[in-house]
Amino acid sequence: MFRPLIPMALVAVAAPLTAHAQPTPAPAPPPAPAAAAAPADDATAPADDAAPPPGDAPEDAAAPDGDAADDDEDLSDIEAALADDAAAAEDARPAPPQGGLAGAAAALNPDLSFIADVAAAWFWGDDPMQTGDHDPQVNGFTLQQVEMSIAKSVDPYFRFDANIVFKDDGAEVEEAYATTLAMPHALQVRAGKFLTRFGRLNATHPHTWDFVDQPLAFGRVFGGEGNRGAGAELSWLTPLPWYTEVLVSVTDPHGEGTARSFLGASDRALDTPLDVQTTAAAHQFFDLNDDWSLLWGLSWATAPNPSGDATRTHVVGADLYVKWRPITRASFQQVALQTEWLLRRRQQPAGTITDLDTYAQLTWRFAQRWGVGGRWEYGGAPAFTGATVVDDLDPDWTEARQRATAQLTFWPTEFSRLRAQASVDRPAWRDPVWATFLSMEFAVGAHGAHKF
Repeated sequence: MFRPLIPMALVAVAAPLTAHAQPTPAPAPPPAPAAAAAPADDATAPADDAAPPPGDAPEDAAAPDGDAADDDEDLSDIEAALADDAAAAEDARPAPPQGGLAGAAAALNPDLSFIADVAAAWFWGDDPMQTGDHDPQVNGFTLQQVEMSIAKSVDPYFRFDANIVFKDDGAEVEEAYATTLAMPHALQVRAGKFLTRFGRLNATHPHTWDFVDQPLAFGRVFGGEGNRGAGAELSWLTPLPWYTEVLVSVTDPHGEGTARSFLGASDRALDTPLDVQTTAAAHQFFDLNDDWSLLWGLSWATAPNPSGDATRTHVVGADLYVKWRPITRASFQQVALQTEWLLRRRQQPAGTITDLDTYAQLTWRFAQRWGVGGRWEYGGAPAFTGATVVDDLDPDWTEARQRATAQLTFWPTEFSRLRAQASVDRPAWRDPVWATFLSMEFAVGAHGAHKF
């Protein structure tokens, strides 16, 4: 960072040396004492002083021939150093951008990243009942996913993001949407195909999860892929003195793995504009102090379900995230508590089915590369209003279900992660299932940090 200053400093040093090294005529013989010459203009001696003796020449007198030779040599060295600096600066100058089609293509290249998740699993018990499509489902090795993330500003008004997932059974466009960049009044719109921002976990990808598998709540209510669909979202960052964002989105309510409690896998057409899935949410963030922060939110989603002509499903959610990360002293430690609660009401011609699903997890990163975590999950028994009905989505899920999980994580760097996980799943209507997972995750390319 200091190299550009070297040529300037050398020029400043060389200037006086150059002037000092100019050839000077030999001094005249000293005059007689009675006619002594006046001192030079920059001499400090009074005018009536006698001339100094020959051995005490004034400082601005010409240097002897030997000193002049040394000055010439120093000047040559300085000029050579200046030439070397100029050549180095020329070499360091970036190459001009390519012209023509090649230059245009380079300017349009998006940021790409690839993230792979691989797991080895072993289950003790029949039918593991994992609810996430990215979860290990059988004994042995599983390629959970390879995610290709694409991001690029389209122009000053839009940004494009996409996530394409590759698995053993093929590839899928998980998300592909545009987001506005220049709307007034703190408004923002995104349109395309995206994960809805219901709660906290639903809008995230597996490589950001603290555990290998998806919580039971989201698999049961929304599906193995989480709630997503094609549509549009409008969000507003309010002018309140603390962070408060409210949003509403409308999306396609179809999809067995993405809208399970709504139209799901049915091919029922949308009869009116109100048949789309509507999701509304509010998120608030608070800096409690330098080391503690809190994020909480409320969410609601509604859409028709295929059990009747006018039957609908309503899902209400609440989420809480509390984090301790000491920044007032040097430490890699951080502790985070996260919980979500989902209340679902599915209207049926014979009555309404209500169930409550939740999870709570606590993670502790006790060193720069090491962390542990625990998670408890609960899926309530269906409650019926009106005539007795059977939940056609989960006919065997007739009683409460709980699952407890523990994990140990090691981060070799910020681009890779190794995890060991063990769990016990206890459905009240069958024998428990024990499971162990060993997973590895690695990422290459440009991938921005995820939101808090």
